[in-house]
Amino acid sequence: MKHTYHIQGMTCSGCRNHVEQSLAQVEGVRSAAVDLDAGTAVLEMEQHVPLETLQAALEGTRYSLTLPGEKGHAHNHHHEAAPKPAGGKDAKPAKEKGTGVFYCPMHCEGDKTYDAPGDCPVCGMDLVPMAAPEASAEEKTYRRLLRKFWVALAFTLPIFLIAMSEMLPDNPLYRWMPQQTWNWIQLALSIPVVFWATWMFFQRAYRSIRFWNLNMFTLIGIGAGVAWLFSLAGLLFPGLFPDQFKTHEGNVHVYFEAATVILTLVLLGQLLEARAHSRTNSAVKELLKLAPSRAIRIRNGQEEEIAIDAIEIGDILLVRPGEKIPVDGVVTQGESAVDESMITGEPIPAEKSKGDAVRSGTLNTNKSFRMQAERIGSDTLLAQIIEMVNQAGRSRAPIQNLADRVSAWFVPAVVLIAAVTFGVWAIWGPDPAYVYALVNAIAVLIIACPCALGLATPMSVMVGVGKGAQNGVLVKNAEALEKMARVDTLIVDKTGTLTQGKPSVEAVRAAKDGELGEEGVLRFSAALNRQSEHPLARAITGHASEKGLEIPDADQFEAVSGKGVTGTVKGKTVALGNEALMADSGATLDDGIREVAGGFREEGKTVSFLSVEGKVEGLIAIGDRIKSTSAAAVAALQQEGLKVHMLTGDQEQTARSVAETLKLDGFRAGLLPQDKLREVERLQAEGRIVAMAGDGINDAPALAGSDVGIAMGTGTDVAIESAGITLVQGDLQGIVKARALSQKVMRNIRQNLFFALVYNSLGVPVAAGVLYPFFGLLLSPMIAAAAMSFSSVSVIANALRLRKASLNPVK
Repeated sequence: MKHTYHIQGMTCSGCRNHVEQSLAQVEGVRSAAVDLDAGTAVLEMEQHVPLETLQAALEGTRYSLTLPGEKGHAHNHHHEAAPKPAGGKDAKPAKEKGTGVFYCPMHCEGDKTYDAPGDCPVCGMDLVPMAAPEASAEEKTYRRLLRKFWVALAFTLPIFLIAMSEMLPDNPLYRWMPQQTWNWIQLALSIPVVFWATWMFFQRAYRSIRFWNLNMFTLIGIGAGVAWLFSLAGLLFPGLFPDQFKTHEGNVHVYFEAATVILTLVLLGQLLEARAHSRTNSAVKELLKLAPSRAIRIRNGQEEEIAIDAIEIGDILLVRPGEKIPVDGVVTQGESAVDESMITGEPIPAEKSKGDAVRSGTLNTNKSFRMQAERIGSDTLLAQIIEMVNQAGRSRAPIQNLADRVSAWFVPAVVLIAAVTFGVWAIWGPDPAYVYALVNAIAVLIIACPCALGLATPMSVMVGVGKGAQNGVLVKNAEALEKMARVDTLIVDKTGTLTQGKPSVEAVRAAKDGELGEEGVLRFSAALNRQSEHPLARAITGHASEKGLEIPDADQFEAVSGKGVTGTVKGKTVALGNEALMADSGATLDDGIREVAGGFREEGKTVSFLSVEGKVEGLIAIGDRIKSTSAAAVAALQQEGLKVHMLTGDQEQTARSVAETLKLDGFRAGLLPQDKLREVERLQAEGRIVAMAGDGINDAPALAGSDVGIAMGTGTDVAIESAGITLVQGDLQGIVKARALSQKVMRNIRQNLFFALVYNSLGVPVAAGVLYPFFGLLLSPMIAAAAMSFSSVSVIANALRLRKASLNPVK
């Protein structure tokens, strides 16, 4: 038997492993599977184990175990019917627009939610609103950080200039005031930066240490904090420091510029991250725009306009041409062509008549019809797509860049070395032993300051993103870049991704015994379709115009639902449509024309026959043309070792034709948005790293749920906002470029981390004083800061090399 429990208090993978091992050792438990993000534990038992026994296994730890229906420590869990505000105090409605429910993007405590914006109590990250359509809370966070950044920059810049002036011969600033006065000015200028603009970093560093969830904020807090405190001590108590740490005027070297520059740069990174978060829910907003706010209801034979929320199941609604269908239902009267591309991805509108199902958000194109409401509110397909995008977006693992992984062991190692350094110098060092111990310990911490380590990833990402933009590859976040290099399976949509995404005339054929010829067939067909707004009609008239043909006028035009169009051209009765319309017109299809039509249909094309005065003159084949670059791009990706699969809402025959033409590794047809997402999840469950490329609203859930979502820039805004990478040209060659870019950026990041760490690794023992017994040399904090700066310069210079990198596009 299996039971699911809630676990509170987990903050990292170490927590998960500890809980998992503790529960697995309980007698009667066969296995334990703990999910850190969801905050759950699934236990397989030989027989039922009492709750108290399981709770006893975690006694003495900070973790607690509860039943699914219970809440511990004000947690809210993902399976509850609706998220409720959580927190240590009584819930109060959030003032920001949206849901009023916020969560930590790092998922520190599973799916715990909060009733107001602020910082995560574990990691200190800004809480973000859950599925907030207006997302104004995110905008406020961005504006708050923007104000802090400008304040930090305004105070940091003069500090930096004052400090750098020491490099000038005969420093002109010292003519105005002595160095000690300038040092006090630096202290005064640093206070707004440290204690207001960037104070949150020190709070996050404290939390990271308190919960032992070491990360970049730990490094930032320790490094910048020690640099600032050392400088303050040097100002207040200069007599405690040995002469070698002083200038010839007797002033201790201060490092306010190191502290403030580090903090301001980190604040800039947080500002850019907040800007990215402010756009996260744009996909949901775009989806919400699909559903109309008003609808026309028929009651007692009278039309009344009502709000969408007022629709009830069983209501009869009127949908006019050009209007969006308000809810899911079935046609009860009339017929029309409905553009369902946002749901199915199929570019050709579907003919709808009595008894056919219609879905919310799809577009009625040419005729009015009546429908009966069957699913409303959250039960509609559009609402389900919106929820899937939300869930897939929230379930994504937080970005864990290489610098954070390194910091997991780097931070405690440096702190330990600093503590050992202090102890050794305090016990065996010369007088004043404690001063030497303190200064050398500080030197260790300063040379390990995270400036270069903090720049290693963002500098490469920033330059790489710029390089990608120049090549038509837009990258939303570093996580997409990191994962793109490891992708082994690519899923592509058909319509608008592999193909052009719109119907076009692919062939015109004249009957062997016909009198018009191919140009005549096209001319007469275009004449009939000039009066039609159907996309297939526009494809035919557009093709005739491209050929420069003179299109005659047509009279007595009539659209025959589900069959085609009829009329008179040059005084002759003309019909254009399917076999049923040909039969109605008295036209007979011979074996030759049927064979030609069958060949086109096997390729997934739509065929329309033309008859004049009851005689078949030819046919027109219309399809969604494969992009000229698709074949080469697919082949190049397969050579890279990727498996390329196609998922489409189109019919089986059409999909098979495209898959065989492009030699894909597999395909599935007739899929709805939830089917595509399930296929992505199935591949991920097999251990695949999946990238999904698409361009439509129907692709949005799969794009959000995949490891890397790739949107065609020629597609919908929803697809673009749901993806981590967007290809401006809507061309699969861009995927080859994106993969090359990700590989080069990740290689550059690893190089940067090496540069950052090698200086620290060499400098830390020197700063600790290992050379003093042999050469009498000590590494002063000033030299430590110089080494730290040199490592930063190396990192920046290496990252800038990406500007000249070649992304090797497909030829």
